[in-house]
Amino acid sequence: MSERKTPRLALIGLVVVALIGSAVFYFSKTDESNASEALDKAKASQKLQSLAELNGKAPSHRSLDVQTWNTAEGAKVMFVEARELPMFDMRLIFSAGSSQDGDAPGLAVLTNAMLNEGVAGKDVGAIAQGFEGLGADFGNGAFKDMALASLRSLSATDKREPALKLFSEVIGKPTFPADSFARIKNQMLAGFEYQKQNPGKLASIELMNRLYGDHPYAHTSDGTAKSIPPITLAQLQAFHAKAYAAGNVVIALVGDLSRSEAEAIAAQVSSALPKGPALPKLAQPTEPAASIGHIEFPSKQTNLMLAQLGIDRDDPDYAALSMGNQILGGGGFGTRLMSEVREKRGLAYGVYSGFTPMQARGPFLINLQTRAEMSEGTLKLVQDVLADYLKTGPTEKELEDAKRELAGSFPLSTASNADIVGQLGAMGFYDLPLSYLEDFMQESQRLSVEQVRTALNKHLSTDKMVVVSVGPTVPQKPLPAPSDKPAEQPLGVPEH
Repeated sequence: MSERKTPRLALIGLVVVALIGSAVFYFSKTDESNASEALDKAKASQKLQSLAELNGKAPSHRSLDVQTWNTAEGAKVMFVEARELPMFDMRLIFSAGSSQDGDAPGLAVLTNAMLNEGVAGKDVGAIAQGFEGLGADFGNGAFKDMALASLRSLSATDKREPALKLFSEVIGKPTFPADSFARIKNQMLAGFEYQKQNPGKLASIELMNRLYGDHPYAHTSDGTAKSIPPITLAQLQAFHAKAYAAGNVVIALVGDLSRSEAEAIAAQVSSALPKGPALPKLAQPTEPAASIGHIEFPSKQTNLMLAQLGIDRDDPDYAALSMGNQILGGGGFGTRLMSEVREKRGLAYGVYSGFTPMQARGPFLINLQTRAEMSEGTLKLVQDVLADYLKTGPTEKELEDAKRELAGSFPLSTASNADIVGQLGAMGFYDLPLSYLEDFMQESQRLSVEQVRTALNKHLSTDKMVVVSVGPTVPQKPLPAPSDKPAEQPLGVPEH
């Protein structure tokens, strides 16, 4: 790892969305060439008939009757009755993500991965067959803030009750078999070897280290090749007893259930968990010094990541920042960054920006890959676009277009039971009001240009950016002049 020192450090601003898998999200696109061609054609074509039928009116969306209560053991429950289908979705959200790893990076991911590897009398195969035989689906995962366990099941009593019994055993009384533990450790260690060939992953690891320093968000959720081998089964058992406690969980329920049935399900699940309180909230990270770092990597393209601390999940400026980012680089084609970097100059296949609000301040990230020989100029261009946007803010047309796009896409946030259970889980985990979805929509539609510009400048600054690049050191070429039809097109699918 080396530091790039340059006399124009101040000029380029000392200047990923979201995560949020196990670290800062790395934008890699599959089948991008075909997708790009289709998007380019769609951009120039007329509206789809289904959109034309709207006559400029926003589509209707579901109005949710969110009910909430606490179980006897202290679990918070969020419930929406939805009778359209004879099934239900349940998601348990524990404050058991990698930010709770302590001095054992990877502990949270290992614990979560081991949940369905064994219970009394059943190994991993028998557990999988048990859910499958009931037409049920089990899921799990661990991230920075949280760890998840989910169940989708038919609501009929003869299917629901055995599925819930098995689910309760899996999350409440896992046996953590030694052979599975060794296998999963080996899989993780193999993954670390693969990461060495993934420039986007290398960039995100270095970026989070620089951005968060000693804060728990700094290390990747998967841990490292050095931290995983020493972790013991006793550590997993202790972590499960503490972090998977009933007082440390939100239970989100959506589906073909009455309130009394939902209460019974929540009580059954809650009572199966270890007894214990919620874990303390994370402290806020310290603002890092602006820096520029480079990792040498043999490739034709250079990965560029620019980031600074953003906001936590309950920040009152969230709606304004979300809308502002949609215009800057969060909305695909037509954003400021995509227009200047790809459409006018053909420098990158895609360029994206985003806030990732979490329990503590999550990152604001700009991410792209560009030709190695134009990486310095492209970095300068991105910084200039951001600086100009912070200075002038969005135009009235940009803001109105973004509002219409939000109004059109908003119904998708509650289009299915799976969508709703995800929304409920986030609302419960981050202590958002029950009216959060409606409040966010209404607040977003009322925003003015000045409100968006003010919020962006309150939380972002071009002289606080942490920049990481991964690629080869090669002679640099000047950027092409902007054009409606750039002479050179992006190299294609990003390297990863």
